[in-house]
Amino acid sequence: MEPIFLTPYFRPKIWGGRKLKTLFNYDIPAGKVGEAWVISGYQDDASTVSSGNLKGESLRTVYQKYPELFGNPKSKEFPLLVKFLDANDSLSVQVHPDDDYARRVEHDRGKTESWYVLQADPGSYLIYGHTAKNRAELAELVNRGEWDQLLRKVPVKAGDFVYVPAGTIHALTKGILVIETQQSSDVTYRLYDYDRIDQKTGKPRELHTRKSIDVTTVPHVDPQLEVKVQKEQDATIKTMVEPPVSPHFALWQVVLNGKWATGLKNHPYLLVTIIKGEGQLETATENYSLQLGTNLIIPNQLKDFTFTGEMEMIISTPGSDD
Repeated sequence: MEPIFLTPYFRPKIWGGRKLKTLFNYDIPAGKVGEAWVISGYQDDASTVSSGNLKGESLRTVYQKYPELFGNPKSKEFPLLVKFLDANDSLSVQVHPDDDYARRVEHDRGKTESWYVLQADPGSYLIYGHTAKNRAELAELVNRGEWDQLLRKVPVKAGDFVYVPAGTIHALTKGILVIETQQSSDVTYRLYDYDRIDQKTGKPRELHTRKSIDVTTVPHVDPQLEVKVQKEQDATIKTMVEPPVSPHFALWQVVLNGKWATGLKNHPYLLVTIIKGEGQLETATENYSLQLGTNLIIPNQLKDFTFTGEMEMIISTPGSDD
């Protein structure tokens, strides 16, 4: 059994830049590219298998045709989405619905997400949460455009981890690069967009004010994360978030300086992205080269494997409901 290596799907964005090319050497399109969907099975925006017997297949197709590779999951849709976001300008202030609202209104999954910050300009901050005490106050401040009074600004630097449950008002701002792990959904309600003009239409970009107010958690409460650090051989493993705090995924940051012989343990499969350095993945039959920007899935049948090298990885796995 072989790992599933993936080629990203790229998305131009009004706020994007060129870091996905300069940092990761990705073959991105011309212009402002904001997102690389590096592990995606979402509809037509799926990443593509880049090598092996399944080369050329979309991850969405592989997930549906070969469920045994993923532990025969209940869901027919790949549950997670991993992407790089290059905020060359500030993103719109937005909020995502939970599963119940998204299924009823959008016929899609909800969207809980997380960010691990790879780069941040000095003085960078996130929009995260709000000050309203109740929904009536939230609606009043939104309708009056009192953004400075409503929105919370949280300082951020490289190495920070931010968990963004559905219902949280949030935005990346200019000069931040993150790897995002989220539910596989593209349901986004735009609350505020700095009055920017859509270049295609010549009009302000669409806002979703009513839905945003409906789905926002009021009052805002910061999630209580318990980061755990453990050492396994030459690897330092930091558990950033896991169930039950995060019902949809568990996520680890792994810093490796040498060798780490490990396995799937009790997880159905693992999503792996190299965010620094380089190394190898060794299986019983073959060695695979890993470098900055490599993305792969370790399937259910590949129970034991070894990472070697000097590198940093973000590893995730779906929650039990997915």
